Amino acid sequence: MNRSVRSSGSPRSEAGANLPALRSHNAALVLDLLRTAGEAGISRLELAERTGLTPQAVSKITARLREQGLVREAGHRASTGGKPRTVLRLVPSAAYAVGVHLDRDELTTVLVDLAGVRVAVRRTPLDLGAGAEAVFGVVEREVGAVAGEVRGEVPGEVSGDGAGPAVLGAGVAMPGPLDHSSGTPGRVTGYPEWEGVPLRDELARRLALPVALDKDTNAAALGLALHATAPAADSFAYLHLGTGLGSGLVLGGALHRGARTGAGEFGHQTVLLDGPPCGCGGRGCLEVLCLAAVARGDLPEAARVLGTGAVNLVRLLDIDRVVLGGRVVAAEPEAFVAGVGAVLAGAGLGTPVSGATSAYAVAEGAAQLILAPLFGK
Repeated sequence: MNRSVRSSGSPRSEAGANLPALRSHNAALVLDLLRTAGEAGISRLELAERTGLTPQAVSKITARLREQGLVREAGHRASTGGKPRTVLRLVPSAAYAVGVHLDRDELTTVLVDLAGVRVAVRRTPLDLGAGAEAVFGVVEREVGAVAGEVRGEVPGEVSGDGAGPAVLGAGVAMPGPLDHSSGTPGRVTGYPEWEGVPLRDELARRLALPVALDKDTNAAALGLALHATAPAADSFAYLHLGTGLGSGLVLGGALHRGARTGAGEFGHQTVLLDGPPCGCGGRGCLEVLCLAAVARGDLPEAARVLGTGAVNLVRLLDIDRVVLGGRVVAAEPEAFVAGVGAVLAGAGLGTPVSGATSAYAVAEGAAQLILAPLFGK
């Protein structure tokens, strides 16, 4: 059975690369099986068995995918009877997606191939409070540069013209709150001037590419889910501690955004009544307490606060595991994994805790906002 991770919504804008073979739902099923098969490949007969499609339908779909350069034949595999089966493999370098992590003080831009493998990365300082025009200019420059690195083009030229691999779009992840469906930020903590700015549509116009916008934590959770080895019913929380504190939720194999993209505002749980004021307008929030501990160098206390929030989340949602990420965690991953795990264990919860394996989890997950729909996710 093919593992399914679902992400609602699709990138906005008709500009950019146009691959007709990717429009079909059945083609997406086939592509996803080719993606998960990796270097081992998969035969047409196996594709038919796993998708429930007829062998004739699979042959037509794979023929179109081969014409598009997305799939190639890669030798033969012995069968239990009859002639050897031809093995098909996805061609990861046939197309790419850009992932943008728009943080409060830094911009990270990656390029990933169809298999989700990072092939280029750029990082540059950024002031999210410098104004939309200045931020858009930096994003436009960095997306052009990272795409140009792999395509051999002049920086700034990112849209496909039929020569070389296609850049399918750009996924942008930033601190919330925001509205994923409309592509507009809300009152970002500390940066209320971003509220209502048409970020997705403006970047789509400037880049001449489809653009998708989501919260940084949602993007990271989506990327982690797509690369997970756990079964489809897996439920986990990704807790991100960087310039802020938030979470991305995958419940029963599906990314959970909530009706208004409001799910996962983990950092703004009140855990200390009449505690210190938070940038969100509340008091005693997990975020302000955790960041204060980080600022004074008390990482054990920061891990304890983070663990307290994790206990609340596990008890509320009965999730299977907790994944920690963000630059603060990445600097001392063992301390945070052990500290959060100890708080969960002390509360009688055996929920496993691990650290995200990539330092670019948010940016790579942002690229999956573009790729995931191609594979029916």
